[in-house]
Amino acid sequence: MSTPVPAIVLAAGASQRLGQPKQLLVYHGEFLIERAIRLANEAGASPVIAVLGAHYEIICASIAMNDAILAINDKWVEGIASSIHAGLRTLDAVAGGASGVLILSCDQPRLTAGHLRGLIETFTAQAEPAIVASAYAGVHGVPAIFPRSMFADLLALRGDKGARSVLVHPPCPLIALPFIGGEVDIDQPGDLAQLE
Repeated sequence: MSTPVPAIVLAAGASQRLGQPKQLLVYHGEFLIERAIRLANEAGASPVIAVLGAHYEIICASIAMNDAILAINDKWVEGIASSIHAGLRTLDAVAGGASGVLILSCDQPRLTAGHLRGLIETFTAQAEPAIVASAYAGVHGVPAIFPRSMFADLLALRGDKGARSVLVHPPCPLIALPFIGGEVDIDQPGDLAQLE
């Protein structure tokens, strides 16, 4: 029996282009942040860590964080790398022996628990450390699972360089699973309306 794969949900951004907290947009009856946490839990990830930064007081007042461990990134303004660092620090404190970590964002409305489950099952089936990433629109991206051997690479990221930059020249084998609609995210006010 393999140990569970923990998840880090990145949700610390200010959503400046959107003009309101992206995390609290409602899609199919639930906030985007709640949806990402639910999908990670349904896929079997454990524990699930949610990294908040901008607007965290409003977000925490709006949702119950019963299904996730909260990590506050007070350096969110420095970019997405700081949120990955905050998530990994929290992971080290609560599940230090994890063999890898699933990193996902909260703004991919086409994401399903089934896709996350496929990533986790593929990762745990590998005999040697490997990255298992999502493939969409000609790129490898998140959601993706990184083995423990790559935590140092993730901690070396700076500024707005996210996990995708590590996937361009991976230091270990990379297995890609197709994610139809993975390129669809929410950045502009009209993006969510187009999905309905």
